[in-house]
Amino acid sequence: MDASTDFQSWAHARQSRIETLLQSLLPAPGIAPQRLHQAMRYAVLGAGKRVRPLLAFAAGELAQADPERAAIAGAAVELIHAYSLVHDDLPCMDDDVLRRGKPTCHVEYGEATALLVGDALQSLAFQLLSEYRLADDVAMQLDMVRLLAAASGSRGMAGGQAIDLEAVGKTLSVPELEFMHIHKTGALIRAAALLGARCGNGLDDKALAQVDHFAKCIGLAFQVVDDVLDAEAPTATLGKTAGKDARQGKPTYVSALGVARSRTLAEELRNDALRALDGLGARALRLRQLADFIVLRKF
Repeated sequence: MDASTDFQSWAHARQSRIETLLQSLLPAPGIAPQRLHQAMRYAVLGAGKRVRPLLAFAAGELAQADPERAAIAGAAVELIHAYSLVHDDLPCMDDDVLRRGKPTCHVEYGEATALLVGDALQSLAFQLLSEYRLADDVAMQLDMVRLLAAASGSRGMAGGQAIDLEAVGKTLSVPELEFMHIHKTGALIRAAALLGARCGNGLDDKALAQVDHFAKCIGLAFQVVDDVLDAEAPTATLGKTAGKDARQGKPTYVSALGVARSRTLAEELRNDALRALDGLGARALRLRQLADFIVLRKF
């Protein structure tokens, strides 16, 4: 079995594992309020690359973490990610009608329910981090809660979205784009890797800093590739409306650099990410493979 096939098997097994876990963690559709719980499940289950949980699993392997702990950490980040997509698609934000190959949550369930779905998914994420034992040290687990909160808030994902909204119709430089996406996209990707790593006891501060730098680089690479795909891939492949950024006048890496230079930047960021893992040995294999998966993906 070659390395790519081995990674595909590893990723598929963990994607299936996180799907089953999310199915069990989300409220059952028959529990009141049924419509809200059905909409939560609609927004989370059945699609998505699950990149953030995969990062939690991979960083957990590096840190010799219990996979069950890494799974809960990955699920918490995925719930935050799903909530952000639901709110991002609302008419007051990006006003999109397609997500993960199906109608967006507000199209299927209405705007008010979609707003509550995002609120409830965010709350559930933090419930998981406090309800399950994820670290041997209580202070470490409390720091994990702080980490996800910071990554989700005004100094992280929500702040990045605010910058994104303010940037419509403007031209941003590459450093300005980087600042925006370190927050909007990168913060949760970094949180996923660091939460997975902190589920174990196998890393010192230097190694944790290496994981953080890896995730920072790969988070930016993820966004660069997203911008290229938005410009080039069809809607059927993406599972969301293609070309939306250009039509809405959003500044992207493609609008700033063009497609060819954006692809070069993504490759440079991938190389930087891989260099960040130097010295971490064979247990960092899945992180290295995830870097390839993120940069070379087609959707």
